[in-house]
Parts: sequence; structure tokens; C-alpha cells
Amino acid sequence: MLSLTMQIRVIPFGVLKEWLGPAAATVELPEGATVGTLLVRLRAKLPENAPAEALRSIAVGVNAEYAQAAQILHDGDEVGLLPPVSGGGASRTANVLDENSSRENVSVALTREAIDADKIVAAAKSGEDGAVVVFDGIVRNHSRGRRTLHLDYEAYEEMAVRQMRELGKKARERFSVRQVTMVHRLGRLEIGETSVLIVVASAHRSAAFEACRWLIDTVKQTVPIWKKETFADGAVWAPGEPFPEELSIAEAPDEG
Repeated sequence: MLSLTMQIRVIPFGVLKEWLGPAAATVELPEGATVGTLLVRLRAKLPENAPAEALRSIAVGVNAEYAQAAQILHDGDEVGLLPPVSGGGASRTANVLDENSSRENVSVALTREAIDADKIVAAAKSGEDGAVVVFDGIVRNHSRGRRTLHLDYEAYEEMAVRQMRELGKKARERFSVRQVTMVHRLGRLEIGETSVLIVVASAHRSAAFEACRWLIDTVKQTVPIWKKETFADGAVWAPGEPFPEELSIAEAPDEG
């Protein structure tokens, strides 16, 4: 009987690139295989120096949407392997802007250019607003007792834009704010540069403050962006915050 197979494109991100290779790879699986089947196959390919927990507590994106272990894969699917995120490269585009989101008073973008905070804040304001709250995340010169030289951010870009847009829509609904703008840098960032800018405009300051705080906290947990920290004495991928339980795949399941 003819055995049917399918080709799955696998893209590791962040620290997972160091254990599975930096480039996308094609994995052949039997038709009807699941995300869990793929993780079992990949676990067998891990090098001896990879830690035992390499594929634990990760999240998986299938065609830029979060997926669980039981999800069935199809020929040609793109699977992103996502370690816990650190708020930040894939380099398929110089800038990724969600063009449609502005119609919903949600504007999101990824960029490799310096973020012009003044221009973005000015564009977010409207005559109906009583408050604009801004979170401007900047690169500091130290982390965990070590002197930082620079940071490098990367993202699963298509998925990151989608997640940012959804968070912006949720923030508007949850906190009744008028406008949400989020911009995140990718690539090499020097000390003092803005890595992420979140702007919330609202009729009332309390709603703007609450929405802005919720957005940055949730971005740090769920948007697939990672950062590599280069110190005076070496470089490491920043340890990410754990994914929410509903997004995390605890570990690659055992076969059978």
C-alpha cells in the first residue's frame, strides 16, 4: 500500500536556532501527523549538548497561528518553534506594517529603523482624547549585573503582527480606549534606543494607563519576539517569560 507523506517547513526562533540550526528546514511526516508528532521527530534530532528541556514549555505557531500538540498538520504548512518570548531576526522584510488595522483605531508595526516617538505620539492624538499614555521601552546599559553592549531583536514577523493587532483590538474593547499604537524594533539596537513604543489615547486617563500597562505585560508574554543580549563578556538569548498555559506545549510527547 502506498504510504502518503507531506512536507512541513520548520522555522526555529531564538535560542532554538542554536540547537536545531539557524535556517528553516523541511521535515517529511506521514499524512495526518500532528504537531506532537513533529516535536517527537525534532526531539530525536537535538544535538547531545542541547538541554533536556529544549522543547519543553515552548509554543508552536502553524501558519502564524498558535497551535496545540493535537493539531493535525497539512502538506506545505509552516511551523514556527517559539521559545518563551522576551518582548523580541527573521529578515524577510525591512518593515512589516499591519495596513488594515488603522481602520479599527489599532496601528501596529515592526521596523528596523529608529522609532520616532514624538511623531507617533502626535499622530495618535485626537480632539476627543483627554489623555495619551506612552510606554517607551529603551535599551539599558546593564542586565542582571552585567554590562550590556547592545541587543539584537528577532521576530516571527507575520505572527507577531497578527498578535499585536489582536492585542490592540482586545485593549480597545476591554478598557474602552479610542486608539492603540504599537511599534517594535527588530535587528541591532544600541544603548538608549527605543525597542518598543506603545501609545494609548483615551477620553479618560485611568483607562489609558490600565490599557497601556496590560498591553506591555501581554506583549512580553505572547508576541513572538526575542532578544539576544551582548555583554562585555559574552552573549546570550534573554530568558523569556513563560507562555500562558493555554498557549504552551509543556513538552514534546512520547511517541506511541
